[in-house]
Amino acid sequence: MIIETEQEFQILKEAGGRLASILFKVMEKAKPGAITLELDEYAEKLILESGGRPSFKGYKTAAAKNPFPASLCVSINNEVVHGIPSKNRILREGDLVSFDLGMEYKSFYVDMARTIGIGKIDKTAAKLLPVGEHALQIAASKAIRGNYLGDIGAAVQRYVESNGFNVCRKLVGHGVGRAVHEEPEIPNFGKPKTGLKLENGMILALEPMVIEGEFDVALDKNGWTWKTKDGSRAVHFEDTVIVGEKITERITNFDKLNNFRIMNHESRIYFFLNL
Repeated sequence: MIIETEQEFQILKEAGGRLASILFKVMEKAKPGAITLELDEYAEKLILESGGRPSFKGYKTAAAKNPFPASLCVSINNEVVHGIPSKNRILREGDLVSFDLGMEYKSFYVDMARTIGIGKIDKTAAKLLPVGEHALQIAASKAIRGNYLGDIGAAVQRYVESNGFNVCRKLVGHGVGRAVHEEPEIPNFGKPKTGLKLENGMILALEPMVIEGEFDVALDKNGWTWKTKDGSRAVHFEDTVIVGEKITERITNFDKLNNFRIMNHESRIYFFLNL
């Protein structure tokens, strides 16, 4: 969709800020021993208390046999996206865990994802995480009026591959705003000056998915979770953005809270507030 009024812009900014705050609180509880179902229940509780509605729970695609059963996607290690929480899925020391959360707020939809390390992680994971996070920054920097979708994908692909990793080719970002998923599809690979030309006010969900090994993925038997075929790990970073003239606003960006940053310290990835 394209924002047409200042009121729509303000609602979307409010929705994005609330969603970022909620996901931050959920991630604070993501420690060794955390039960993923409890994290999902906590995320849903916070969304409802904020005046929103979980947009993933009950969502069904044409290809899926069953609706998605949770509010929060929790994808661990070789799971790229759409990992399903359960009482039997527990976070372990060294895991890479992606949290993907969507919300409907005042008839508008926002979507975001972040990946973190649980406890001590290895050197490759400590490199993979910031590459994924920076890939999202690069995607946002290219999502400005007059650029093309191919400019986004080409920049992300070039950066990721220059660091020795791969971008997922099967899964893409998408438009958002009036529905969970809208046109256009936004690949994280491609050629500059190709695809749709971007306009002011477009609402996009940019989501680089960076894979440690080969880019091939396969759908799990649960009908929702995509995993790497070679068993290598993946990270997923996503923001809802509003395309602008010279700068794109990342309305779900943690920096909108209070300078939320990522850093590597003693082989552990810490997210912290710069107060």
